[in-house]
Amino acid sequence: MRKDDYKVALIVPVYNEHETVETFVKTVNEKLASELNHIEIVFIDDGSKDNTVELIENMQKTDNKISLIRLSRNFGKEAAMSAALDIVQADAIVPIDVDLQDPPELVLDFIRIWRDEGVDNVYGVREDRSKDTGTKRVSSEGFYYVFNKLSGRVKIPANVGDFRLIDRKIIDVLKTLRERNRFMKALYAWPGFTSKGVGYKRPERVAGTTKWNYWKLWNFALDGIFAFSSLPLKVWSYIGGFIGVIALICMIWNVVKTIIFGNPTPGYTTLISAILFLGSIQLISIGILGEYIGRLTQEVKGRPVYVVSEIKGPLSKEVPDGLTKTNVGLSYNKKD
Repeated sequence: MRKDDYKVALIVPVYNEHETVETFVKTVNEKLASELNHIEIVFIDDGSKDNTVELIENMQKTDNKISLIRLSRNFGKEAAMSAALDIVQADAIVPIDVDLQDPPELVLDFIRIWRDEGVDNVYGVREDRSKDTGTKRVSSEGFYYVFNKLSGRVKIPANVGDFRLIDRKIIDVLKTLRERNRFMKALYAWPGFTSKGVGYKRPERVAGTTKWNYWKLWNFALDGIFAFSSLPLKVWSYIGGFIGVIALICMIWNVVKTIIFGNPTPGYTTLISAILFLGSIQLISIGILGEYIGRLTQEVKGRPVYVVSEIKGPLSKEVPDGLTKTNVGLSYNKKD
């Protein structure tokens, strides 16, 4: 059982979402009416260029449970989520998309399971993704399969995203992780603790367009794999050994064939094919090494993952004044 005066924060990253923020708040107030005394909404603006911030500030005038964390520029969704983890003080948080593809009413089930059953990590499972394109469904299933095969002990349940309720104890563990390459789906699973899935049907966006294209998703998937697995490095030892064995067999065969049958005109096509094949293998392996080295360079530099330029609303009163260093970022707060 949790304490009676618990506070749950809805963590909502936004980037150019002027079409959805007002609808989101209205829906939350309707669907979570029975829990509004325990709910706060924290928007993290990731450098929006439209009037998203202005709309949020207008809603703050009439709704005292809304807070706003503004990043100094666009740092990316993972950085925005990291900022929320570092700054928000609630007993539990719920990362949720502003486009309402994560249904707010499911938060009631999350809170009930967390409060009454004592589960620390309650996550949503997308049981019906019929609104997604076939390409996205297939690529998503493929990613979960490959990641779980490569990642060792850290497993991500299939069809599970960021939408979940996370207890304060998990948040406190996550705040000790100082890596700069933040793959939040796996980081949520890394601490362990008790977890439980809740199925739901994923609807279409209520408005606007997604900011994720397939190229961004591809790079996002690579970030996850390289952050949680060293197998792509190890596999080249086995590939090199296998090619070496094949090369040795071919060498022995050519020597024997030359001794028995003589040496006719050398095979130009075979030679070129072998050179191109081995060259491509070398370039791929160098590319994988480059991915790891590039990420190591970011870690060694130790640059902040995000910079908060402003905090507004009730949350502003809960964090230190002025410029402070957080777990993986910097936060500037000027209390009213």
